[in-house]
Amino acid sequence: MYPLFLRLSGKQVLVVGAGPVAARRIEGLLAEGAVVVVVAPHGQVPDGCTWHRREFTATDLDGAWLVQACATPAVNTQVAREAAARGVWCVDAADATSSSAWTASRIAAADGVEVAVSGGGDPVRARRLVQVLGDALLNADLRRERPAAGSVALVGAGPGDPGLLTVRARELLAAADVVVVDRLAPRAALDMTHAQIIGVGKSPGDHTVGQDDINRILVEQALAGNRVVRLKGGDPFVLGRGGEELAACLDAGIEVEVVPGITSAVAVPAAAGIPVTHRGMATGFLVATAHGEDPELIGHLAQVPAEITIVLLMGVRSLEMVASVLLRSRSADTPAAVVERGWTPRQRTVVATLGSVAEQARTHGVQAPSIVVIGDVAALHDQFGDLARPSSGAGLIADA
Repeated sequence: MYPLFLRLSGKQVLVVGAGPVAARRIEGLLAEGAVVVVVAPHGQVPDGCTWHRREFTATDLDGAWLVQACATPAVNTQVAREAAARGVWCVDAADATSSSAWTASRIAAADGVEVAVSGGGDPVRARRLVQVLGDALLNADLRRERPAAGSVALVGAGPGDPGLLTVRARELLAAADVVVVDRLAPRAALDMTHAQIIGVGKSPGDHTVGQDDINRILVEQALAGNRVVRLKGGDPFVLGRGGEELAACLDAGIEVEVVPGITSAVAVPAAAGIPVTHRGMATGFLVATAHGEDPELIGHLAQVPAEITIVLLMGVRSLEMVASVLLRSRSADTPAAVVERGWTPRQRTVVATLGSVAEQARTHGVQAPSIVVIGDVAALHDQFGDLARPSSGAGLIADA
């Protein structure tokens, strides 16, 4: 077999058959921009294509650039014979050995890199190869060697365990030229890239690199033609100022991709055995920042109903002030918990009440980064215990 990559955008592709195999092929063809025409008397066809509900005829090949025969073996043989007579490639889904072409298993890595895998007609063997090669690509240096337009990817890195990074995050790290990174990203993520690392992390009381400076760095690096990954702890759009960075890049005409991350607002309480919602205890949750010392900024939290769990990010330094605000409407006996460095080997949880949580945090020397949980669900830590099983590489850049 001679491997080729085909540009199908705007090309007419005929699919004969409308079963599950055809549906999968159609979805892939549509994703590549093909103009898909389906011929089948019955079945189910995804939206976005033209469906002729009848049996195949030779004239259906008129204008076809590629054919996918996904019907019965007898019909596929007829389709393949007619296609061969017209010099049109035909993939026979029922008989790879006699097919003039077949669809390879694909591995999509970062930045347009793709690997097509043939199992020699054996799809099980192809899937095994995909798994092995996919794992290998995650550690490959996929940076561009040819000049290209720069771009920025705002990537959520999760709570600190590299095992919780998304596949897309790892792909982008492998292809990045520059990684602009926070202190609260997993330090093991830096082993997944060959890029230049620019640290812009802020710590409590130290904002040497301001947000305007970070925006400028992203824009300058992208305009220089670099593939930039902005690696942020948690999720970039959950109190991560990702929206500001997105706006700055778009204003500069830079292509931007956003890759969600597992927000620490949910993941860190879960690591401590605290579900933020639980039947009979909490019907919802509210995520807020407690950064700063002004009670007016969080005064609205006193109006949150008791059945709504309150999850506070960046709340350790202001915990006493926050508690005093919430005590206006909630009982001092309301369960509360502070989870420090969730999903890392240094994770620990302090369980208290709303009336005592500030004092308990001081007594135990709790430091940032920590997540504060206020509501009945906080008491579930005593029942469930710590649930996180950090991987061997877990840990924050701040702790390196």
